[in-house]
Amino acid sequence: MSALTVSQDPEQSWDDLVRFWEEMEWPEGSKVEIIEAIITVSPAPVSRHNVITERIQRRLYTAIPDDWGVFQTLAIAVPSRLGMLIPDLVVARVPECAETETHIPAALAELVVEVTSKSNARHDRVSKPPAYATAGIPLYLLIDRWASNGPTATLYGEPKGDVYRPLSTATFGEAIRLPAPFDVVIDTGEFPVD
Repeated sequence: MSALTVSQDPEQSWDDLVRFWEEMEWPEGSKVEIIEAIITVSPAPVSRHNVITERIQRRLYTAIPDDWGVFQTLAIAVPSRLGMLIPDLVVARVPECAETETHIPAALAELVVEVTSKSNARHDRVSKPPAYATAGIPLYLLIDRWASNGPTATLYGEPKGDVYRPLSTATFGEAIRLPAPFDVVIDTGEFPVD
């Protein structure tokens, strides 16, 4: 199943869009995001996707301070890009995250991780990075299982405006290092390959 988009009034305000996103009854197990002012409903990820996410999460827990958390279903708001995004993983400070009901401001995130799915890889490659960079999220790790030259992991950082600088890339089977404050190595050789 591929992603579904839900059209809404183009004149709708950000607050109205968020209210619709919060109050609508969405299919159970689906991932519902606002990407560039369009509500996108994606199916639950496949098990290989979840295994990759879990392996990264496990490594991150060895490197983060006690008052930070690694979250799998935390929505982050980027109103300036009309986005309510749910990365596969978000690393953020726990006290600030506990203050909200449905989402946090993206500026509270220290790292976001996206693992591409075949049906919506374009969002992770093209639509989401400018929103994450605009919000000033220091690091973006893209695990692209469907890259044209084979599966890769690319770390982006140093956001300026809506653009990240690529910091390093590894093909599956190689390691990629996340810099301080994480200072941890992710071994992509542990990831299942499709």
